[in-house]
Amino acid sequence: MGVTLLHEQLSAGGWIGVITIVVGIALLSNIKFSRHESSLKAPLMALAVGICIASYIVVDKIALNYVPAVVLNEAANVSSLLALSWAAFRSKGMRRELRTNWKIILLGGLIAPAGYLLFLYALSLAPVSQLAPIREIGTVFGTIMGIFILREQQGTRRILTSILITVGVIILGVWG
Repeated sequence: MGVTLLHEQLSAGGWIGVITIVVGIALLSNIKFSRHESSLKAPLMALAVGICIASYIVVDKIALNYVPAVVLNEAANVSSLLALSWAAFRSKGMRRELRTNWKIILLGGLIAPAGYLLFLYALSLAPVSQLAPIREIGTVFGTIMGIFILREQQGTRRILTSILITVGVIILGVWG
């Protein structure tokens, strides 16, 4: 979206990195085209999420022309607090969840905004076309955490596609 909407440029190496990431994500999604089985729902939902993320990254890049990263981050935090708190506290399970998992909730509440603030700062220094695809490294971290923390059974294909995504991110970062 940075290339099309913000008129940014990627080198040939950058495009190779983007294509490598897209191929890795497509292979990871396990799309099957057969007469008896069509599994397009999850990949299409993932594509919709990707479009939403790319859209708000472009909006963030434009907003960074007018306000510093920390102001944009805090505006997003306050907006989320105002928009979502009423629904969360009306939930019957919220008090129980807070009593049970307050430490993890607090940790997530600190890490998520800090991570996004770092991304906004990077976005103020570099083009969207290079940084937005790099966010896909989260797919790789999700696979790694699934294996080591959640003890999920990961097939060789999932690990290899995570490596492919990582290679694409490195190519994009170095030659983008």
